[in-house]
Formats: sequence, structure tokens, C-alpha cells
Amino acid sequence: MRRQGSVLFLLAAACALCAAALSGCAAPPAAEVSKSLAPAGSSAAPAEGKIPVTTSSEEARKEFLQGRDMQERLLAQDSIQHFDKALALDPNFALAELGRANASQTAKEFFEHLQKAVDLSGKSSEGERLLILATQAGANGEALKQKEQLDKLVAANPNDERAHFQLGGYYFGQQDFAQAVQHYRKATELAPNYSPAYNILGYAYRQQGDYANAEQAFKKYIELIPNDPNPYDSYAELLLKMGRYEEAIAQYRKALSIDRNFVNSHNGIAAALLYSGKPEEAAAELKAISDGARSDGDRRTALFGMTVVDADGGKLDKALAEAEQQYALGEKIGDVAAMTGDLQLKGNILVEMGKYDEAKAQFDKLLKMTEESALSPEIKNNTRRFHHYNLVTVALGKKDFAGAKAEAEEYRKGAEESKNPNQLKLAHELAGMIALAEKDYDKALAELQQANQQNPQNLYRLSQAYRGKGDGAKAREFASKAAAFNSLPQLNYAFVRTKAQKMASDMKG
Repeated sequence: MRRQGSVLFLLAAACALCAAALSGCAAPPAAEVSKSLAPAGSSAAPAEGKIPVTTSSEEARKEFLQGRDMQERLLAQDSIQHFDKALALDPNFALAELGRANASQTAKEFFEHLQKAVDLSGKSSEGERLLILATQAGANGEALKQKEQLDKLVAANPNDERAHFQLGGYYFGQQDFAQAVQHYRKATELAPNYSPAYNILGYAYRQQGDYANAEQAFKKYIELIPNDPNPYDSYAELLLKMGRYEEAIAQYRKALSIDRNFVNSHNGIAAALLYSGKPEEAAAELKAISDGARSDGDRRTALFGMTVVDADGGKLDKALAEAEQQYALGEKIGDVAAMTGDLQLKGNILVEMGKYDEAKAQFDKLLKMTEESALSPEIKNNTRRFHHYNLVTVALGKKDFAGAKAEAEEYRKGAEESKNPNQLKLAHELAGMIALAEKDYDKALAELQQANQQNPQNLYRLSQAYRGKGDGAKAREFASKAAAFNSLPQLNYAFVRTKAQKMASDMKG
């Protein structure tokens, strides 16, 4: 499993950001970055070019490092007790608040602890402060500000594997995988036993289609921590991507044999079963998550997986009902960020169902709820911007091309103002969608080639544009790519997987 987490998924939906954009602002990895112990409020210089850990309590530091180690190994829920204990011992421990934020099982908790980390960052070292502010910028969708903070972090701490890991994560989120690989490799050179870098290095190679190097990285990850579940889960995800479903399931089962609560492996098994043509067995695997749920985060994972399975099978009414159940989880605790993410989910399903007015009502409710919330001004700005994106999808469904173009132009202007690379990709996506609907296939291709290529819907749209131009070979190529995207459960893949399979089959010969 790659470090992204359900909370960041919710933020992506709620704040109208691409999930990949947030992957670079995940919590810091858990291996020790420093043996230093600075008193609270001190400005002690980092030891040997590494980020210090600023706390007034040696016991708090030990708890923090234990929690961080668990978090790094993707055992976030198990890490919470250690972060909480560290904070009880030292309430001014900024880095512990950051760790607690990223271990949170709800978006509400994430924001609460992140804000506390920001408030305390002035009492920590400069490196810790930069790390906290980079996380805040990522959560707010401020990509340039996030990169600025991370560049400063690496410049000030050039020998810190964690700093390079974080900057690599930023590049990964921007789909600049070559740069991501450089920083992950640097992290492994600085600390050859630093396991998280091998994990994400494997994913970066995988995204480049370099499966041989990806497999080598994942096997090194297994070698370093063979008694942890995540190395087997990550390797299984590579096998899933390659269409080696039975082998993937075997690795996922190995992860679960180590930790039966490692719900992400159930999620992966469900995906492998679904793509093997066994949706009932996939649903049963997701039920195992729900039955053993330890938190609303686990419940959301199960419900979202079922939403995807049902959408993939064309059972959109059931998918919508499951999205409503997710909304109820957030409503129960007043988790606005989660609720707005669920409204986005419901709106997307309603668009796919052709219920455009109902979809617009969900999108309007999302915007209103965000505007009236205590979420940051940056998140509110992003949500206003993304509302134009949502309205384009509604207008296109109604074949209101003039309305779609007007909303797309508003989105484009906002994206250019933000200078967020992922938002700019979405602007090209909208332009490509409109051109495709108008059968302007040359323009559709030009725009969609600049859109997010890690979105299987865009791969399918490219296949449609090539088919419209009469280029059967290219149409089949991109339809095959979309059909065999083989991701963990995600809705945009569910919407096109079987359509892409049919197109690829129809275009043969």
C-alpha cells in the first residue's frame, strides 16, 4: 500500500483536489530522523544535517518515535495511542500533533490535529516547522507553497532521508515520477535500511511502467521488514496492476496472516476478485472489513469498496445507497470534510446515472456546506473553483455546450491563478471532454493528452477520440490501457472498465 490514507482521499474529494496532489503531503515516515532531544521552544541546530525532534520530555520522544515507526509501516491506527501519550507528556510537542493528524481515522480529526501542529510549530525547530507547513499547504491544495517549504527543508537538511522522502512525495503527487525516483533513491543512499523509501520507489517505478525495477524495490522492502504486512501488500498491488490476480491474492493473504486487521489487503483482494470476474466474492471480502471494523475509517473503506463493486457492475442505485451510508458516518460526528467528500461521490454517481438535476443539487449542497464550515479559506477557494468543474459535467450531460464552455473557462482561469499543476491538468480534462462531446476529435486529443494520465476515464476518452478520427489501432491501444488499469477500487475506473473492455474487443481486427 502506498501512503495516502482514507483521510487524504476525503480531503481530495471535499476540497476538490486530485488525490495524487495530496499524496506528497502525507505524514512523515516513521524511522528516526535524529537522536537529538531539544527542549521545547529551543532552536537547536539539526544534528548532522538531519531534522531534530523538539520536545521537553524524553518519555514523550520515545512514545513519538514508537508511534512514528508504526505509522511509517502503515499501522496508523495502532500508532494513535503512542502519539496521544506523547502529547499527554508534552502538550507542546508539534511533531507529535502532526503525526497524530496523519494517523487520524476521520477528516475532522486530521484538521483538528494539523491546526494544533501549525499553532505549535513556532516552538519547534525550523525543520519541523517547514515539515508542518508543507503538510498544511498540501492539505490546502497550495502546491507551489508546499514545494517551496519542502525545497527549503531539503536544503537545510540535505542528509536527512525523510526530507528527501517528503520532496519525492511531492513530485510523485505531481506525476513527475523521474524526479520522485531521484529523491527516493537519495533517501535509500542516505539510509540503506530506510524501508519506506523502497516502498514508494516501487510505486514510482510502477507508474512509469518499469515493472522490473518496481519488483526489485518491493522485494527489498520485504527483505527489510519481513514481519510487517505492508511489504507484501505493496508487492501484491504491483501484481494486481500486471494482471497477475492469483499471485496478488496470495501476497495479500500473506499480509493478512501477519496482521488480520490490515484492511487494505482485504480491499486489494476484493479488487483482484472483481477484475477476475468474481464480484460476489469481492463483496464478501469487503464484508470482512466491515465485520471487523475498528473505526469509521475501516467502515468507510468497506463501504467505498462496495460502492465501486456495484458501480462496476452497473448497479448504480446500490452504489448511491452506499455513498449515502458513508455520508451518514460523517454526519454522525459532524465531519464536514468527510460529508462534502461524500456529496461529491453522490454527485458523480448521479451524473453517471443521467440524473443531472439531482447531481447538481448534491454539488450545490457541497459548496454551501463548505462555505458555511470552519474549513480553511484555501479549501473554500478550491471548492468554489471545483464547483465549476462539477457544473461542466452536469451541462455536458444535458448537452448544454455553451454552459459547459462558460463553466470550463471559469475553472481554467482559477486553475491558472492557483498555478496548481493538478488543477491545470483538470482544466485540460474539461476542455477535452467538451471537444469530445462536440466531436472535435483533434482538439479532444490535444487537450486530453495534457490531462491526468493516471485517470482511467481520460484513457478511455482518448480511445473514443481516436475512434472518432478513424484510428482503430490507437483507439484499441488506449481502450486496452483503460480496461487493464487494474487499480485498487476507485470510482472513475468502475465507470469505464467494462466499456473499455468492450471497445478494445470491438476494435480488434
